[in-house]
Amino acid sequence: MIILGIDPGYAIVGWGVLEYKGNKFKVLDYGAITTEAKTPFPLRLQHIWNEMCILIKKYKPQAMSLEKLFYNTNAKTVIDVAQARGVIVLAAQTYGVDIFEYTPIQVKQSVVGYGRAEKKQVQEMTRVILNLEKIPKPDDTADALAMAICHGHASGSLMGKLQGLR
Repeated sequence: MIILGIDPGYAIVGWGVLEYKGNKFKVLDYGAITTEAKTPFPLRLQHIWNEMCILIKKYKPQAMSLEKLFYNTNAKTVIDVAQARGVIVLAAQTYGVDIFEYTPIQVKQSVVGYGRAEKKQVQEMTRVILNLEKIPKPDDTADALAMAICHGHASGSLMGKLQGLR
């Protein structure tokens, strides 16, 4: 199964593409979609849409794994991230990619084995699981790879099979 992990945002969208077969991960590619702060917001969304479509067409993932949106303290930021996330979800839907959402606690539990793990622990375990020389930068890219790992583990589990994730 090819999994596209996404860490949604509007300045930086982290992404990682993994192949998951027989409980093993193979890194196909990873990176970040970036937009300039001075660019009008609708153009930023269009750029994210265009780049997501390119990624989906190139790698043909069966699944997209992304973080469930949570509200922190800045309403404007959460609304802007939600709009970018909507564009990302729409791109996946347009190309028939199944969409799966996970909470930060689920990702930490899946990657580290502890739901309250620190960000650096998740990034280091992502590096170890994927046999990478160093933690991918920017952080959003490492987070996207962790999202993909989370889906691989969830889809390969007995619970995942019962929920139709595989």
